[in-house]
Amino acid sequence: MQGHLDTELTELGRSQAKQAARDLAELDPQQIVSSDLSRALDTAVSLGDAAGLPVTTDERLRETHLGDWQGMTHLEVDAIASGAREEWRADASLAPPGGESRVDVARRAMPLVQELVDRGDWGSRPVVLVAHGGTIAALTAALLDLPVDRWPVLGGLGNASWVQVTQHDSSAAQWRLDVWNAAARVAGDVL
Repeated sequence: MQGHLDTELTELGRSQAKQAARDLAELDPQQIVSSDLSRALDTAVSLGDAAGLPVTTDERLRETHLGDWQGMTHLEVDAIASGAREEWRADASLAPPGGESRVDVARRAMPLVQELVDRGDWGSRPVVLVAHGGTIAALTAALLDLPVDRWPVLGGLGNASWVQVTQHDSSAAQWRLDVWNAAARVAGDVL
């Protein structure tokens, strides 16, 4: 459970990032904004290289801070706090001890999306945010205005997979979920 720990991509992760970059570059993005944590930033740079675009970073896209659980395996967390991880996954308002809830994460990341929307007309070219599974799920649930008790319906994301949301009514800032967990090529990495 990595959270805010700044870990490097594995060889498999680099391979997954390059494949995702090839696929996403075909969408002709106009901008790439990434978490400043290196595992996301390296993924974003792969996309930037494939699309011929620079990458900017924003720490608001960091993964959920997992507090006392950071650096532990799922089994280690389960051994010291039986059932706590399952409760946390089932309730977006719960936070690990010393960490953030998914509601906190969305509250942190939503202003970035609003700033990007306020800056201009995206047209048909996407803006790509490169983040982490927990952040992506929280941000997607918040953009879709799902009731917090329904946020867990958005399951885990495979490494180097993506979500696509489209703003379909700019006057009301309504978003539509177009794609969830695209290109999850390694099924075993979805928790």
